[in-house]
Amino acid sequence: MVTREELRGQWNQVKGRLRDHWGELSDRDLSRAQGSAEELIGVVQQKTGATRREVEEFLHHILDEGSHMSERAADALQHFAGATQEYADEASDAMRRGANQAAQWSEDYGKRVAETVRSRPTESIAIAFGLGIAAGALFFLNRRR
Repeated sequence: MVTREELRGQWNQVKGRLRDHWGELSDRDLSRAQGSAEELIGVVQQKTGATRREVEEFLHHILDEGSHMSERAADALQHFAGATQEYADEASDAMRRGANQAAQWSEDYGKRVAETVRSRPTESIAIAFGLGIAAGALFFLNRRR
C-alpha cells in the first residue's frame, strides 16, 4: 500500500502522471484526495472505472520510478562533487607549482641583480639614478594634469 508520506514527497509527479494516464482526472478531482492514498485511489476509481489493484500498481510504479530517479540524482551529485574536488585539487597543485616557480625565478633574478651590482657598481648606480629621475618625471607630469 502507498503511504501518505510517499504521496506527499512526490505529489506533483504523481498528479501529472495520473492525469497523463487517465485524462478524465482534473486537478479538482485530485485535490479531493488531500494527500491520502485511500482517498486518491477512491477518486481515481470513481472517475475512471479502474480497479483498486490497477490504481495501486500504477501508484507503486510511479513512486518506484521517483525513488530510482532520486537515487540516480544522488549518484550524479556525488560523482559531480568528486569530480569537482578532483579539479580543485589539480588547480591547487598547479597554483602551488606556479607559486614555487615564481619564487624560484624571483630568487634567481635577485641573485643576478646582486651579482651585477657587485661586479659593476658604477653602472648600477648610474642606472638607479636614471630610473629615479624617470620615475620622478612621470610622477611630476601626472600631478600637473
